[in-house]
Amino acid sequence: MSAMLDVTHDRVRQDGEAGFAPRAPRPRARTAGPLTQLFLLARNPIELWTQAHFDEPVVVERGVTGGRFLTVSDPQAIRRIFVDNAANYEKDALQLRVLRAGSPAGAGEGLLVARGELWRRTRRTLAPLFAPRRVATFARAMLAPAEARAERWFARGAHAVAIDSEMTALTYDILSATLFSDALAGDANGFARELAALLESIGRVHPFDALAAPDWAPRIGQGRARAARVWFNDAIDRLVAERRATIAAGAAAPPDILTALLQAADPETGAGLSAPEIAANLFTLIAAGHETTARALGWTLHLLARAPLWQDAAASEARGLGADPATWLDEAPVIRACLEEAMRLFPPVPFMSRASQGPDRLAGVEIGKGVLVCVAPWVLHRHRLLWDRPETFDPARFLPGARERIDRFAYLPFGAGPRICIGMGFAMQEGVIALAALLRRARFAPIGEEPDIVHRITLRPRRTLRLAVAAR
Repeated sequence: MSAMLDVTHDRVRQDGEAGFAPRAPRPRARTAGPLTQLFLLARNPIELWTQAHFDEPVVVERGVTGGRFLTVSDPQAIRRIFVDNAANYEKDALQLRVLRAGSPAGAGEGLLVARGELWRRTRRTLAPLFAPRRVATFARAMLAPAEARAERWFARGAHAVAIDSEMTALTYDILSATLFSDALAGDANGFARELAALLESIGRVHPFDALAAPDWAPRIGQGRARAARVWFNDAIDRLVAERRATIAAGAAAPPDILTALLQAADPETGAGLSAPEIAANLFTLIAAGHETTARALGWTLHLLARAPLWQDAAASEARGLGADPATWLDEAPVIRACLEEAMRLFPPVPFMSRASQGPDRLAGVEIGKGVLVCVAPWVLHRHRLLWDRPETFDPARFLPGARERIDRFAYLPFGAGPRICIGMGFAMQEGVIALAALLRRARFAPIGEEPDIVHRITLRPRRTLRLAVAAR
């Protein structure tokens, strides 16, 4: 295996493929003024970053309301924020307002927004649902939808596909099969439409939100978000009601995440989740978990289509994998490296912020209470002090022997510390299995120019991302 990895790396270097740098917004020369900041927050927040953010370990600025704002890209300071002094850094009011705006009507606080004892109890309760042994049992259910999608592509021969939409549909099918035993099946188009509408609405930071205006102040475009929340609320209510009826009737309930969530109990207190908490966490699993994986898969295929040597290496590896997909995450270092490099360049969550609860010192900068501290994977993963050729697509940096040299707090596709993504293992297994199933059957090639990137909670292509697909 190591010899194959060395050959792959050498071929890429010799052929110059390591020079491919995907399109990205050009950093600004200087910090934007308050009005421009408000405009870009609403239009596309990743256009706010300046060259200094990619060159300096910490950048101190004034936010639109005049308060002090730190962007931190020093790994040791990031460790302090998320691990060593995590109690001093809580999610800030703007972040919570945006995330809560996306929750279904009447839902409680899910894991993304819960704080304090509610968060600790919810995390304890949900953690067993995503234990490695349980996640491994979903491997074959993840594989089948990916193989079925490739079959549908090739029933029509070589053609162009909207790869972002296809990955949204694929991850919807995997979500339905693994978390809900196909109880969600049948409305992939409606799901994609409503989720896109919700993210488009809540992903635009309205000037009223940035200026901390009261919640009753009207926000343009929130009507569509409300309609999407109602759609998700109805879907979740139906899922829960049907599964509760199955359990109450004494029938064998499917051993999926939905059943486990309804039957979950806090290991310390024995208490289960309330109905609003179940609704909120189901929505988190459906929307947040699905969206980030769909985007990661889409961007990975976008990059591989423009890096044919890496694509061929990943396809060759996929064809040599064993019969049990539960082992593929450990047996596919090239595919995993391609996925990890895609999440470096297009991080699933490009921006995280915290509000300091008291004084501290970060990367030599003294801060007091109430300072907004930002750790932006979009910046961190492209930072010139941390990465060689940071704009370049080069999966070799994540191959065995090189991956170990990356600082733990220089690469944060799933966050870090106590609030690290609870579904990280699930997402990585899903991503590798889906990519292997597609690459062993399909060859991808680019069509037209690369799309611009827009930040709407996650990073999305501004226009439809199309690739040519042909059978291998």
